Amino acid sequence: MKNVYTVRQVNSYIKNMFTQDFMLNRIYVKGEVSNCKYHTSGHIYFSLKDESGMIACVMFAGHRSGLSFRLQEGQQVIVLGSVSVYERSGQYQLYAREIMLDGAGALYEKFEALKKELEEMGMFAQEYKQPIPKYIHTLGVVTAPTGAAVRDIINIAGRRNPYVQIILYPAQVQGEGAVESIVRGIRALEKKKVDVMIVGRGGGSIEDLWAFNEEPVARAVFECSIPVISAVGHETDTTIADFVADLRAPTPSAAAELAVYDLREAKERMRIYQESMQRQITLKISEKRAVLDRLRMRLDYAHPRQKLNESRQYAADLETRFRMLMKNRLDREKHRLALCVEKMKGLSPLEKLSHGYSYIQNQNGENVRSIRQVSDGTKLDVFVSDGRIHALVTGTGEEIK
Repeated sequence: MKNVYTVRQVNSYIKNMFTQDFMLNRIYVKGEVSNCKYHTSGHIYFSLKDESGMIACVMFAGHRSGLSFRLQEGQQVIVLGSVSVYERSGQYQLYAREIMLDGAGALYEKFEALKKELEEMGMFAQEYKQPIPKYIHTLGVVTAPTGAAVRDIINIAGRRNPYVQIILYPAQVQGEGAVESIVRGIRALEKKKVDVMIVGRGGGSIEDLWAFNEEPVARAVFECSIPVISAVGHETDTTIADFVADLRAPTPSAAAELAVYDLREAKERMRIYQESMQRQITLKISEKRAVLDRLRMRLDYAHPRQKLNESRQYAADLETRFRMLMKNRLDREKHRLALCVEKMKGLSPLEKLSHGYSYIQNQNGENVRSIRQVSDGTKLDVFVSDGRIHALVTGTGEEIK
């Protein structure tokens, strides 16, 4: 037998076919709840049926956080999920990710359609968002004149900065005529040229908040020349106005905090700045004083009097040194002269004469050292220690040996 498959292979193949079908991966299914069971594991098992059929459904515990009501028999609901095959039993079923009551589901579809349309028109683009001014004088508020939202905005804004003027446009925020009332409020406060505007209301059901999902309100917010903060419902509530506004606040209280600068924080920051500035000024003064002291010392050092005193001291030092050098030089020269004198004495004929020797000189002043320099009748001068003797040569003789 050819092409025989196991049950598992067939179920796996069919499941793969379901997985590859794009439409079945994200599908909305409307019907009446039947056979609803909350399992101890946290999963919810139920069926959806209409007049002609039924489909098994399961919502796992991980997706129950988005379920805002308790699922009960007979409810008309819209389920968002994916269709796939449970291989163990071979049955296909709807794996639910979100469950909405039928009325809310229709509104949700309308919400998604308008959101997609406005997004394609560029009304959500970041480049069209206006910056929220940090410091404001006037705050415009479009909301119901009674209720927690307006009280929270007034209380928080007044506590953060009592000098900010709040201009309230008492608008109708739900029911018939709410859209027109909100649009009139936005345009009226725009004419008042407030610094920033809060448009919103307190929490409620999707039907209560629906006025803020209408296109006229979205266009009024987008076209407003004044920066708009959207503050509709609670943190988990999201409206079209939130996407179009220049800034989205999770609650009206948070919108007041975003719009109004905290004066106490500003005063505290100014105090810190003042202390820091005083420290910097004190430090600068100390640094400049130190510089002045150094300059004063340099000026004193460079003063002509100081220079003159230094020159005088230098001249005195030079004079002392010169005298000392002269004295040393004179002492050396005196010593050398004494040595020369002693040498001269040793060479002086007169000194020799004092030792018993004599010096003989002829008439030409020549020293007579040999008998060959004289002859008979030659006149000679004989020098002795105490004078000169005139002599006449009468004869010569050889040296006695």
